[in-house]
Amino acid sequence: MSTENPAKQGVLSGWWATLRRPSSRWSLGLLLVVGFVGGVMFWGGFNTVLELTNTEAFCLSCHEMEQNVYREYRGTIHDSNRSGVRATCPDCHVPRPWIYKIQRKIQASNEVWHKILGSIDTREKFEAKRIELAKHEWARMKSTDSRECRNCHNFGAFDLTRQQARARNRHSEAEQQGKTCIDCHKGIAHQLPAGAFRAERELNESVGGAVKP
Repeated sequence: MSTENPAKQGVLSGWWATLRRPSSRWSLGLLLVVGFVGGVMFWGGFNTVLELTNTEAFCLSCHEMEQNVYREYRGTIHDSNRSGVRATCPDCHVPRPWIYKIQRKIQASNEVWHKILGSIDTREKFEAKRIELAKHEWARMKSTDSRECRNCHNFGAFDLTRQQARARNRHSEAEQQGKTCIDCHKGIAHQLPAGAFRAERELNESVGGAVKP
């Protein structure tokens, strides 16, 4: 004979019956709770993975990047300077706004495909395609008005009186003419490929003025 409290047995029996044959109200509530918890877990996991791909360490896990453009970046003003402020790979090449970041990640699937194909897995292959890769990135930056550059640099925040005469004149002219950072600042973090100046002329002719998204 059971020695448990009858009231307790009744509560447990009621819960068990509900779990076995839930009412429509309980079914909907359970579905909403499970859906909410599952959604939070999925979103958290998705964003965690997304942010892991936005690190310098992730970029350097690809030897094509580590052996080529990263070594050129080392020692440049964006890597080491008197203020200690660094711009790493994702700071320049991955948008911060979520919608543009997702678009960039989708585009990066093509890079994964070429990683599998070994399109630039040697220095010789990389050099052969360097101008093509550079033109794609310059065009992307020009089309967004150098959006990633402007995370740190902005005409509106410049104090031209504290700049040297050459920089002051160039920045003043660029602002008046509607130019964007990449129009003048190519090759500050990576070597300029052969044919860069001709490619720059072609880019300016094809893209024209900066376009803000």
